[in-house]
Amino acid sequence: MSIGVLTSGGDAPGMNAAIRAVTKVAASKSLTVWGIRDGFDGLIDGNLQPLTRQIGKKGALSPIPEVEDSGGHGGTMLGSARSERFYTRESRIVAAEVFKDYSLQGLIVIGGNGSMAGAHVLAAEHDIPVVGIPASIDNDIGLTREALGVDTALNTIVDACDKISDTARSHHRAFIVEVMGRNSGYLAMAAAVATAADAVLLPEQGSGPDEIVDSVVRELKRSFEGARDKARVLILKAEGVSIATETLVDRVRAELGPESVFEVRATILGHLVRGGNPSFRDRLLAGRFAFTAVSALLEGHTDVMTGWNLQGLGTQTSDSWIKLFPITAVLEETEALLDGSSAVTMDRVRRMEAIQGVLAI
Repeated sequence: MSIGVLTSGGDAPGMNAAIRAVTKVAASKSLTVWGIRDGFDGLIDGNLQPLTRQIGKKGALSPIPEVEDSGGHGGTMLGSARSERFYTRESRIVAAEVFKDYSLQGLIVIGGNGSMAGAHVLAAEHDIPVVGIPASIDNDIGLTREALGVDTALNTIVDACDKISDTARSHHRAFIVEVMGRNSGYLAMAAAVATAADAVLLPEQGSGPDEIVDSVVRELKRSFEGARDKARVLILKAEGVSIATETLVDRVRAELGPESVFEVRATILGHLVRGGNPSFRDRLLAGRFAFTAVSALLEGHTDVMTGWNLQGLGTQTSDSWIKLFPITAVLEETEALLDGSSAVTMDRVRRMEAIQGVLAI
């Protein structure tokens, strides 16, 4: 029996760890593994490479050295892409034919929302057994407490903010630091707590540009003026907030005026947040997701995603923390996360509102 594995969408630390874990678990169950390069584009183009090899006299399967070596590295050894071609039915037909040409009996898709949507379409249109593994630093995938890459991204943000705070204190400056996350403010919110930031700006708060500028100016004046006289001010901003970071800083400077005794600067961490070797937790999650995903294929599950969920939801697996969820349910909850109607999003906003006063102390 042979299975395929691909990584799709934005890269995330932990993808390589998941590829390694999928390959090792599959090999232990005598499953040949094919790596599909460059996401769904690779499936359309037939760009596959073997990830297992036979060793010893009995022909036991083992991962190829490249897989073994990549597990602790960031990015993805298979490459990744957001495939425009996969949106067309004709390309998906070609992809399904390639799947059959390689005699694959299952496919594991590692990626975010778009990747899960692609996996669902393959299962629904072509009856291909598919299991998804959530990987996205944005933590905007429904029904999983965390996706691969989130913990590493947060560690990267915290480390960067600690360094920024060092120089900010030395020069009595304020920094507005933008972090990735698309339309999800999770990274900014979690990092704000971990770095003792003075404030955090989230897209879920729904604030307009003028309101954001006013709130930042108030916080800066409160922090730097009077008896408090803070050495530094650190404000974290999610990239999905309604005003660009450079514009925000320019407007804040204009409001403060040329006589202001402190400087305000912007730092956009950008793709720095996506890179780096995966943390312990991302490697652990990769292994647990992978074990569950391979087992799910062997048990006949399809059109499902593995998720870290402790709420009693989903189909129970041998791992008490990792459940299986229909991808359709995952996509519905993901949409609710982003439009604010999810209980998870509402809880995040409530928590952030509750601690805003604490951050500013």
